[in-house]
Amino acid sequence: MNCTCSCSSGQAKKFEKVCDIVDAYDRKPEFLIPILQKIQAEYRYLPEEILTFVATSLDLPPAHVYGVATFYSHFTLEAKGKYVVRICNGTACHVKNSMGILEVMQERLGLDDNKHTSDDMLFTLELVSCLGACGLSPVMTINDKVYGQLTPQKALEIIDDVMAKEQADA
Repeated sequence: MNCTCSCSSGQAKKFEKVCDIVDAYDRKPEFLIPILQKIQAEYRYLPEEILTFVATSLDLPPAHVYGVATFYSHFTLEAKGKYVVRICNGTACHVKNSMGILEVMQERLGLDDNKHTSDDMLFTLELVSCLGACGLSPVMTINDKVYGQLTPQKALEIIDDVMAKEQADA
């Protein structure tokens, strides 16, 4: 589908994928959420300049688009790594040392409580309230894959395997 965006050629090139997504939904404002979902799938987050561009493309106030993007926890305005690692800190996981897992993962990935994404944009580490797998506690997910009954050592082995695979594919 051709980009029908009304912008300069430099902007059209920069936002070409966004234009394709918006055009696929016939520029209808009622499809804002699926449009944002597709954009986030493409970029792994929702950059502010893209939110503004989407607002203009759909003839919506930028505050409305931003409000939707910040209301739903599925959306993120911060760049995330290729692998999003979520460590559960719900009651069952916390009692079984989820914080120990978080600590060793932060150390291995060079992260801390203020820095959540590795410099190479490979990993984002998040501590979450519940992953809904209490019977497998402590639990973490990497993207959508669940890993249960973890120890700090098992968690590191899993991350090391992902890192080795990435190096082999590079």
